[in-house]
Amino acid sequence: MIIVGVDEAGRGPLVGSVLAGAVILPSSFNLPELTDSKKLTEKKREVLYALITDQCQWAVGESSAKEVDDINILQATMLAMKRAVENLNIAYDQVLVDGNRCPELEHCTAIVKGDLTEPAISAASIIAKVTRDRQLIELDQLHPEYGFAQHKGYGTKVHLEALNQHGPISGQHRFSFAPVRQAAINKTC
Repeated sequence: MIIVGVDEAGRGPLVGSVLAGAVILPSSFNLPELTDSKKLTEKKREVLYALITDQCQWAVGESSAKEVDDINILQATMLAMKRAVENLNIAYDQVLVDGNRCPELEHCTAIVKGDLTEPAISAASIIAKVTRDRQLIELDQLHPEYGFAQHKGYGTKVHLEALNQHGPISGQHRFSFAPVRQAAINKTC
């Protein structure tokens, strides 16, 4: 039976894409350390990411900041999850998604806190989180004044201060999120 685990990263931040990981664990794969990516250190996530990408079938799906603004964060998350599963390009028997709802996929089951109980979802959580964090580190290199490498786009004091000082980055910040919208208004006044 082919089971795909799916989870997302990046629903709450004010900048960047929402990312989803999809992972199929081989039956021989045994990693007791698998858990919700947010419960792991960055270093541990990187180690597990390397093992997962080396030994498992995996893919990512993404919805851009513009898509978040156009269709809202929930729909963008569902779209990223659907894209991740489709990017696997493999027939599956079951999709297990972390959360309380499924994207439009056949044979899908949503499991609240599934990233804590289902190893395939935990693995997908790690894939999504590491991929998104790497994107924010790259964005930090282009726009170091925002501190993205530190806060990964969340609405921290440092990020909000930078937003108000420099204004939002077109194509990167989510203008449908209130702090970004307000910073854009303040910058034009």
